[in-house]
Amino acid sequence: MFSGIVEEMGAVSILNRGLAGTRFTIIASTIMSDLTIGASVSVNGTCLTVVARTDHDFSVDVSPETLQVTTLGSVTAGSPVNLERAMRLNERIGGHMVSGHVDGVGAIGSRYQDGNALILEVEAPKDILRYCVAKGSITVDGISLTLNDVTERAFVVSIIPHTAKVTTLGLKQVGDKVNLESDLIGKYVERLLQERGILPPKPAPVIDNDYLKRRGLI
Repeated sequence: MFSGIVEEMGAVSILNRGLAGTRFTIIASTIMSDLTIGASVSVNGTCLTVVARTDHDFSVDVSPETLQVTTLGSVTAGSPVNLERAMRLNERIGGHMVSGHVDGVGAIGSRYQDGNALILEVEAPKDILRYCVAKGSITVDGISLTLNDVTERAFVVSIIPHTAKVTTLGLKQVGDKVNLESDLIGKYVERLLQERGILPPKPAPVIDNDYLKRRGLI
């Protein structure tokens, strides 16, 4: 479990692709102090397991499924990534409860400055927007953000200068893809209401060519 407060921006130094999956080696500094083999780490909002480490970098294995359904499939050697160690329960939660299980991928629809803030409009799938409410929480590339506004096809977030400087969001341009995770509490509430018959069940996915391509099956 994570809080969505990025600890540092690392960089992928080595990327090894194989038939069984891909291994990233990531250069980092702040999070290395107590990072152990077997520990969970959030990489651009995706929960991964540390499989090797040195004093200056660590390695994670990424499955074909994760490469297909997150933006990690487009990562290359040299790419910057947002990093956060797993949360301790005795610490302040500066963001919100983040599982590190990416719900879908969105794209930057527009970006502009409003005073010292960077305003991003993020186009998102309907399955994610259904859990979005103004002033609620959303995780974008592992960063806990407050929703300024929500429309039928997108949501709007305001990025303060500090966040733009220490995370990858300051580098994002129109058209760039981002990992999205909906508010965990909203999903649990919906499930409970469905079990009690207060809400209709979530519709089953339509298995068409687009669905199969997104899942990496064709």
